[in-house]
Amino acid sequence: MSFSSVLRADGARLSSSVPLQSLLILELALAASSLRAQGALTTPALPTPPTMPTADAALDAVTVDGARQPYRTLVVTGAMKTDTPARDLPQSVRVLSGALLADAGVTRLDQALDLASGIARQSNLGGLWDSYAMRGFTGDPNFGSDYMVNGFTSSRGYNGLRDTVNTASVEVLKGPASALYGRGEPGGTVNITTKKPSFTPAYALQFSAGSHDLWRASAEATGPLGERVAYRLGVAREGGASDRDHVEARRTAISPSFLWMVGNDTTVSYELEVARQKATFDRGVVAIGGQLGRVPRHAFYGEPDDGPIATESVGHQLFVQHQFNDDWSLQTGLSYRESSLSGIATEARFVQPDQRTLVRQRRARDFSANDLSGRFEVLGTVRAAGLRHHLLAGVDAYRFVDRRQQQRVATSTPIDLFEPVYGATPPPMALSAWTREAQKAHAVYAQDQIDLGERWKLLLGLRHDRYDQTVLNRRSGIATEQSLGATSPRAGVVYQPSGTISLYATASRSFRPNSGVSRDYTSFPAEQGRSREVGAKYDAAGGLSATLALYRIEKNNVLTPDPLAPNEFSIAAGEVRSQGVELDVGGELARDLRLSFAYAFTDARVTEDNNAFLVGRQLANVPRHSASLLLVQGFAIGGQRATAGIGLNVAGRREGAVAPLAAADDFDLPGYATVKLLGSYRVDRHWLLSVDVDNLFDRTWYASSYSQVWVAPGQGRRVVATVRYGF
Repeated sequence: MSFSSVLRADGARLSSSVPLQSLLILELALAASSLRAQGALTTPALPTPPTMPTADAALDAVTVDGARQPYRTLVVTGAMKTDTPARDLPQSVRVLSGALLADAGVTRLDQALDLASGIARQSNLGGLWDSYAMRGFTGDPNFGSDYMVNGFTSSRGYNGLRDTVNTASVEVLKGPASALYGRGEPGGTVNITTKKPSFTPAYALQFSAGSHDLWRASAEATGPLGERVAYRLGVAREGGASDRDHVEARRTAISPSFLWMVGNDTTVSYELEVARQKATFDRGVVAIGGQLGRVPRHAFYGEPDDGPIATESVGHQLFVQHQFNDDWSLQTGLSYRESSLSGIATEARFVQPDQRTLVRQRRARDFSANDLSGRFEVLGTVRAAGLRHHLLAGVDAYRFVDRRQQQRVATSTPIDLFEPVYGATPPPMALSAWTREAQKAHAVYAQDQIDLGERWKLLLGLRHDRYDQTVLNRRSGIATEQSLGATSPRAGVVYQPSGTISLYATASRSFRPNSGVSRDYTSFPAEQGRSREVGAKYDAAGGLSATLALYRIEKNNVLTPDPLAPNEFSIAAGEVRSQGVELDVGGELARDLRLSFAYAFTDARVTEDNNAFLVGRQLANVPRHSASLLLVQGFAIGGQRATAGIGLNVAGRREGAVAPLAAADDFDLPGYATVKLLGSYRVDRHWLLSVDVDNLFDRTWYASSYSQVWVAPGQGRRVVATVRYGF
């Protein structure tokens, strides 16, 4: 068992009473003290833990292995909870490596996911959190889309846009993962692996400045605190406006972690993630009569004086691993996260018949959540009847509590779409929602990876979950409860006719408890998903890796927002189906010429619904055709390394409305293609300069939408210059 698989865990949250400034001062003081002491510290003669990048490449987030195998998928931990070679997995997986993220200038999760096939941006609650669809399936609209951090679900609650300062890589796991992780979408999930402490000291500073007063500063430090203890600290803070009127944001992320090597066979790790975000609530522009482009992309229809919406998240991860012998080990972990969202926002509701006057609503949100989870797993290898079995068995449980209080006035001050004037005195708001939802679940699961011979491998997995949900309406005093169970099997086979080619087939089931209630305050049964997938993988040493996948997925018991109260209640949409083809390619085309390419054909549509208009309709924000390309060439200038690259993002036409009642509510988001230029120059072993130009031709494009009055324009042209110093 490799050391990297030991250190998976999920984040959690400190008490919100701890000031973020105090945490920042504490962690910077810790880093400073280790700097002063580093001369007296030596690296112990122990197994080497996962390392942070070397001083020269610390800010690039490129490990030594990553530099030798750029952009390639070699080993995946999230798919099997073991360090399994990607070519041995009976599923499509794309690992977005640190090298790829650094070259692409990625600082947030949504930017990273643009590089993978089959992922489409979704409506993100006015720009407050990450939301995407994978193979057409979005996840919980109440909290944004699902993702994991070190193998634990970390998207429940109110976490804001996720920063990448603490991200080592992003694993995009296609297809259902319920056989290992329980609740989830059948389209797949995302697992973020965090950067780990190193016993080799390394430090780095970075500063960026760009268009629209954008600025970003970050710092990373790692090294030993003793013979058996190492630390890592990542800090990032950014701010600025945008090409949207009156829209700005401030974000801070702090990520300290510690590694204690208790003995040669036992390790303990702890990670803390603190994130704070203050951002303008921005529902975007309006498609007047279903037509986009009649108002400029920079037009803002909220109220600047409402102030920002604040989200805070603090999470803890604690992991212990013990190696019994060469064949058997155990790993266990705990996760706790608290999060909150609060603030006032004025937002569009509908356009008057004059097609000029926008009726707005005003809401005050006060949401909070806490999420506790844990797991215990045993891993081992058994040889029987000439076969080699790689076994995993585990139990896990979680408890999640979500509290929501909302005040609202349905008709606030109207505004002119073409000549907006702000500052009118709004009417008072009244309490419109006050709920408490509690979820708790526990599960047992097992998995067997069997080596059937030199060319054949078999995967069998099974998990059973028990789930309880209680929703209390504090306004009415009505409480609804439900309990359910779900069994999630998975089976797959891999055939490897040569050392570079793998063929696979897999089938699996998934479930996802439905969060929310109907207008009569009754709960819903869980979503159920079924998936079949076949594919081929190519992996040439020192060259390219590629995965071609064909799949078909059905899911029923799907919830959509209630058209009469879309922000409070839900309805069952019936059944949806997704089928398609995906191709992911990464690696080196030639010496020092790096390529990342992704293409997806996604046919995701409603197959059953109580609204006949929706049947046969493509799922909102999901294009049938989408692709991304990043091509980076390295070369020398004056004896120093430089790079130049180009990126391309393409998406076809998409349905724009999430829950239209009729054709009059529907509209299209047009397709788009944006071009990115990037370049870097290493001045010496410490200094690195880089420049990125996003949306080079300043195209108007639309990233996502919810309805005709909530359409999010994409970023216009943006130039960002960065200087990095590593030592």
